[in-house]
Amino acid sequence: MPDLPDPVDLAVPAFVLLVLAEMVVARLKDRSRYCPRDTLTSLMLGFGSTIAGVLAGGLVFGMAVWVHQFRLFDIGYAWYWFVLAFVLDDLAYYVFHRSAHRVRWFWASHVIHHSSQHYNLSTALRQTWTGFFSLGFIFRLPLFLIGFPPAMIFFVAGLNLVYQFWIHTEVIGRMPRWFEAVMNTPSHHRVHHATNPRYLDKNYAGVFIIWDRMFGTFEAERDDDRPRYGIVKNLPDFNLVRAAFHEWWGIAKDVWTAPNWHARLMYMIAPPGWSHDGSRDTSETIKARWEASRSRSAGADDGTGPLPHPATQF
Repeated sequence: MPDLPDPVDLAVPAFVLLVLAEMVVARLKDRSRYCPRDTLTSLMLGFGSTIAGVLAGGLVFGMAVWVHQFRLFDIGYAWYWFVLAFVLDDLAYYVFHRSAHRVRWFWASHVIHHSSQHYNLSTALRQTWTGFFSLGFIFRLPLFLIGFPPAMIFFVAGLNLVYQFWIHTEVIGRMPRWFEAVMNTPSHHRVHHATNPRYLDKNYAGVFIIWDRMFGTFEAERDDDRPRYGIVKNLPDFNLVRAAFHEWWGIAKDVWTAPNWHARLMYMIAPPGWSHDGSRDTSETIKARWEASRSRSAGADDGTGPLPHPATQF
């Protein structure tokens, strides 16, 4: 087994330099792109995530090795296996990422990454502290069962994470059309981080945007609907503990007060915002209300319908 390096560790100096460079650009062009307290929160969340990863990394790797003993095929370390592993790992990431937005249990861990109301390279470092607890690693287990060596998958997963760093920026507009068609880009990922109704639950890709195009979750960024960042109900402060655990606390409260066991289960596995009495908004209800508002606005414009009530506007 080759001694493969950790791509993320090797990329850390570049991460630091690029964040500093983006800060300089922001200071010259648009200071609102960086908020010192928000950036510090992102850095501290990233530091905490690194510690959590070190503590849980051995357990995850051990589980991967255990699953690998039941592999269907013996896959070696030839270069073409690395290429295939990179592509399939990115598909596994898409499935995980989509689940992280559609299943509240996974969202409780992933929401940390979306909790900033700013979109810059420091946001890429805002990572979860509870990834092991949420069981997010299970989405890569099929790759070990197929026969890909654990060391290979951890290596290509690191490359995937390094790629995703540079797409967290507003400095870059759009890439060439051919690149935008195949790869995840800052434009595509800005859509993913946006809370605008048209952009909710879109563009889950890690590296290849083709997965979103294939599975119907792609949405292009529009100049007439600039992304607004954060989460539907933004955090009131920069408290690290609140940012890291607020959704887990929300799940615990909902499960404790739920009227029956079915509701308790749904508060854990249903989409974020689900409630047993329908009193809360999910992404579906937000988008439906927005679509209804657009329809009424269109009807008013052509004289075929009433003016929309202001309360329905986003």
